[in-house]
Amino acid sequence: MSVTSPTGAPAIAGRRQARLELWQRNARRFLAELGRQPIALLGGLVVLAFILAAVFAPYITAHDPELGSLRQRLIPPVWQQGGAAEFPLGTDGQGRDLLTRIIYGARISLLVGFLTVAISIIAGAGLGAVAGYYRGWLDTVLSRFADLLMAFPFLIFAIAMMAFIGPGFANLILALTFKGWVEFYRLVRGDIMSEKTREYVEAARALGRSHPTIIVAEILPNIVQSIFVVGTLRMGFFIVTEASLSFLGLGIQPPTPAWGSMVAAGRDVMLTHWWVATLPGLAIVLLVPALNIFGEGLRDILDPRLKVQ
Repeated sequence: MSVTSPTGAPAIAGRRQARLELWQRNARRFLAELGRQPIALLGGLVVLAFILAAVFAPYITAHDPELGSLRQRLIPPVWQQGGAAEFPLGTDGQGRDLLTRIIYGARISLLVGFLTVAISIIAGAGLGAVAGYYRGWLDTVLSRFADLLMAFPFLIFAIAMMAFIGPGFANLILALTFKGWVEFYRLVRGDIMSEKTREYVEAARALGRSHPTIIVAEILPNIVQSIFVVGTLRMGFFIVTEASLSFLGLGIQPPTPAWGSMVAAGRDVMLTHWWVATLPGLAIVLLVPALNIFGEGLRDILDPRLKVQ
């Protein structure tokens, strides 16, 4: 029969409290650093606004993003003559509320960007950690395969894959991640090769820790900032790529609202009904630079080694 030490629970509570206080100090330090970079803060606020709009879309607008009425087609924005308060940004060629479709389109763009980055990080960082730590024939094979993929321009490669496997959300994620993991693989592999020669790794080996434990518990926490920064920057790139594929008819298919397909649908009436294509395009122009600006701010705050000189 085991006896629980009376000091066990207080000790655990003390460690939890210490971790909480450390997290709070780091959060305050991060917010203070971000406050000293107003451009990055502005980019973060724009990204946050898009995320909140996407999450609370049903509470922002009552219109259906996929259904419209031909009697209400091509109504101009509310500030133009003929506009209606019911449709603040006007309607498209099918009579669907443009504001609703832009908000729901943000869901698609952000979800594609997040899932693509998340899967690419898991695959690329995992393979890069194994290859960079163990080296050998596995490192050679993976590195040559990564170099082969890097030889193809990303958009052309994605177009070829989508033409081969067909359009759709799942296929789009597959096409983007099939090449998207390479950058995270190269980043993590290089960082692992550099970190594994440091003293703290040698000390962990001397204590008898296993190689997987050293990788996960010792090295990865020291390079996770770099991964997070690059992931934020790549998210904007994946959003633009998704919009490009949807514009070409190879990505998200109508009537599902996607910014790229919305721009494509309005290009034929661009001269007479400018809002149909211009306003979804402005959403891309706002979100992607905001992500890049915020990512650059994170680069300076979280990982000084990656600062642009």
